[in-house]
Amino acid sequence: MYDAQWREWKPYISPNDPCPPIRIKWYIVPPNQFINFQPINLPQFSLDEALCKGTLWPALYSPYPSRRAVKGGKTNG
Repeated sequence: MYDAQWREWKPYISPNDPCPPIRIKWYIVPPNQFINFQPINLPQFSLDEALCKGTLWPALYSPYPSRRAVKGGKTNG
């Protein structure tokens, strides 16, 4: 479900670039970019779970992995 939030970007690689290129870069698109208004009866997390996840609504949850766990892009999990 959360893999749908990941996007990939392939930057232009110049033949004259002296640095070794990163072929594919990954980024996360936050789920709030796709919800224009709050639908009626949107499911909710329990209060304890909402405090841990930072949002009351599962539709707006995004895991945002730490940069220490992710080295250069998407995690394998």
